[in-house]
Amino acid sequence: MIQFRNYLFTLAFLLLPFLLIGQQQSKFSYLDVFELQYVSDPQISPDGEWVVYRKMGFDIMKDRSAGNLWIIRTNGSMHQKLTTREGNESSPRWSPDGDRIAFVSPTSEGSEIYIYWKGTGKVARISQLPASPSSLTWSPDGKQLAFSMNVPKAPPVLVKMPKKPKGAKWAESPRITDRVYHEADGRGYIKPGFNHVFIIPAEGGAVRQVTSGDFHHRGALSWSPDGRHLYFSANRDENWEYDFRNSEIYRVSVQDGQIEALTSRKGPDRNPVVSPDGEKVAYIGFEDRTQTYQVAHLYLMDANGGNIRELTTQLDRSVSSPVWDFQGKGLYFSYDNEGNSKIGHVTLNGKITKKAEDLGGTSIGRPYAGGSFSVSSSGVLAYTLGRTDHPADLAIMKTKASSPTRLTNLNKALFEYRNLGKVEEIWYTSTVDQRKIQGWVVYPPNYDPAKKYPFLVENHGGPIANYGDRFSAEIQLYAASGYVVFYPNPRGSTSYGEEFGNLLYNNYPGDDYQDVMDGVDYCIAKGIAHEDQLYVTGGSAGGIMTAWMIGKNDRFEAAVVAKPVVNWISKTLVADNYFGYANSRYPGQPWENFEGYWKFSPLSLVGNVSTPTMVLVGMDDLRTPPSEAKQLYHALKLRKVETVLVEIPGASHGIASKPSNLITKVAHTLAWLDKYQKTEE
Repeated sequence: MIQFRNYLFTLAFLLLPFLLIGQQQSKFSYLDVFELQYVSDPQISPDGEWVVYRKMGFDIMKDRSAGNLWIIRTNGSMHQKLTTREGNESSPRWSPDGDRIAFVSPTSEGSEIYIYWKGTGKVARISQLPASPSSLTWSPDGKQLAFSMNVPKAPPVLVKMPKKPKGAKWAESPRITDRVYHEADGRGYIKPGFNHVFIIPAEGGAVRQVTSGDFHHRGALSWSPDGRHLYFSANRDENWEYDFRNSEIYRVSVQDGQIEALTSRKGPDRNPVVSPDGEKVAYIGFEDRTQTYQVAHLYLMDANGGNIRELTTQLDRSVSSPVWDFQGKGLYFSYDNEGNSKIGHVTLNGKITKKAEDLGGTSIGRPYAGGSFSVSSSGVLAYTLGRTDHPADLAIMKTKASSPTRLTNLNKALFEYRNLGKVEEIWYTSTVDQRKIQGWVVYPPNYDPAKKYPFLVENHGGPIANYGDRFSAEIQLYAASGYVVFYPNPRGSTSYGEEFGNLLYNNYPGDDYQDVMDGVDYCIAKGIAHEDQLYVTGGSAGGIMTAWMIGKNDRFEAAVVAKPVVNWISKTLVADNYFGYANSRYPGQPWENFEGYWKFSPLSLVGNVSTPTMVLVGMDDLRTPPSEAKQLYHALKLRKVETVLVEIPGASHGIASKPSNLITKVAHTLAWLDKYQKTEE
């Protein structure tokens, strides 16, 4: 018996290397989604010695994302959880002298503001707020914090109901609204009220409201160096509900609440940041020409609103998240270029320098742009670094370094034993006008070019958005199931300039369809795809494109149309953003341009569809409502086209916001596509 045990031990020891190799070669799987972690909102200390960030992960028992604050030295040492508290923590912000960190965390009564003292490690709640705070910002002297918070307002009352008898159980009162914007996808009904700017002493105490009026005051806040004014963006025009794209830069006196408008043009001016000397204000915006897409530029003006000029004239890309350098000689900002997010710097005379790339990795489901950064007083950058083989980790870029230092590897324990699909960038030519179109091909693990694989087109949403060289759990799951996945950025995608993005005006879907099909043909010519093994899917605008593609041709073996718009007339007047389409997408309102709206509705092509099609939608989707998906499903059913409708309970437009729903979406997509796979002869 002992000899037999020794034999088993020896056999296990000899097999161990092979077992480990097997583990390393295992494919990315559904439950791996719950194991993913990523860095969010990294904030570097003023002296550049520490970074506090939000470590994000997924709770498999509660089926949701959760984040705690962690802190690490910029040399990579002393990586630890910031507090001993459990539960979500967010919005960490260093005090001006770096001795404290303010952050937000929920309690049983709602979200509150907390202070962490770096010297002692002690934590205290300093607020007792009626609503959740946002845009937390320290005053220059470190004595106060400014933030934005919603102030409720009573809904309209049309009738006075008779008093019900004591103990009677009557139906609930009707919900009445008279607002243009009254519901939001993922939130549902928006209770009446307005966001205002508040201040609170950093040691706790009375909260004071500093803005007034029935207008929303939210977004980034910036203090003047003397602490006398706060700068913010808002739309305080009396016609603000209908002129919804407009906003101006304002400043408010902290002492008496007097508000002064500093800009006045048509268009969105936002995200003001005051220079270190208080003499200038930088902000982001553009002159609204009512287009489908316009590039947002960085502007500079005097602190009183005079001498306005554009800083990023030479950059045909939208910029965001401006931050002054410590000397006040220029600003850092982020931007997307050809599917990759970057950090740039512009001097006050307009000279632009790229400082870092691969910013992102915070959009876990699909490879969209995202991520954030912060800057120390010496110019050290802390940012979210994401690539195709990992979600966001924390990276540091020192002032004279040629490459970043990656401080974390949050998914090492998982990815050391997973064989991910290889991602390859491709460029090809559109047959519409010879433009160069960018896309990416993801190969199944252990891909063998001598074999024939099913080829899946995955169309991105937006359509004013971009896919890129970023990690995607959904696309890796498709690749792990044996599909070669192709995801392109056709015309209308961002990160290629204003003219390219604006090509969809009154032409969507239009030539972007041909851009996608040209990519398919390019991959067929390269031997990556095969004519009898083509499949297609996409969500939101990608769902629109997918429905359009199968209405235009019958080349695909099967399709999954996720959360689509199929009828622009009904969608435009039912969705939560119903007021935002006329003139920027198509001329006029639907009743003024019925034929134009119908011309670009995939439902107009449904008589051509023969492709087996799954239609998938979240039942709580307010952006592309379930009624859109049902129109397509019912039409296909009446035409006896092979079809099925998948409705996901409790899911809004962002289906993947719950990890289990991400898995549900991918699993059902694969089940439908697999059903129509052709076996290799």
